[in-house]
Amino acid sequence: MVSLCAGQGRDLLEVLADHPRRDDVRARLVELDPGNTAVARESGVAGVDVVTADASLTDHYLDMAPADLVLVCGVFGNITDDDIHRTVGYCTGLCRTGGTVVWTRHRRDEPDLVPTICEWFEEVGFEREWVSSPALDFGVGVHRFAGEPRPLVAGERMFTFVGYDHLREN
Repeated sequence: MVSLCAGQGRDLLEVLADHPRRDDVRARLVELDPGNTAVARESGVAGVDVVTADASLTDHYLDMAPADLVLVCGVFGNITDDDIHRTVGYCTGLCRTGGTVVWTRHRRDEPDLVPTICEWFEEVGFEREWVSSPALDFGVGVHRFAGEPRPLVAGERMFTFVGYDHLREN
């Protein structure tokens, strides 16, 4: 399992804390903010590697990919549309055949990009499992990979994190 821009790891660590199979999990959480990674490390869940680094670089996932579960939560609202599209493409190397990508994107801007992101995933071999209601101000998508994973190449940048405030200004 890999998590890009994992923050404090709450997407995974709180679920694993009391789970009977938590010792079976092998995960990598990559986050640039050392304060967040310090909190994530405090969880002490065995098998979870917390890395303080630039989550956009493929290097941090080479030995973990392809994974059963890929979390791209809190990323798509902070990068350009072109970078979202590019990152979706990289998910074909991050995710194993039959594996799942869970992603998020706000719905505050017009047009709502969530349907387009779904199309981008489907164009590269993912099948839509579930997407949150358009009535909500946030989108959550779950896509299962039906294709063959492509190898990740070292030294590549999947996206540039620019932040939502910067995107709104441009």
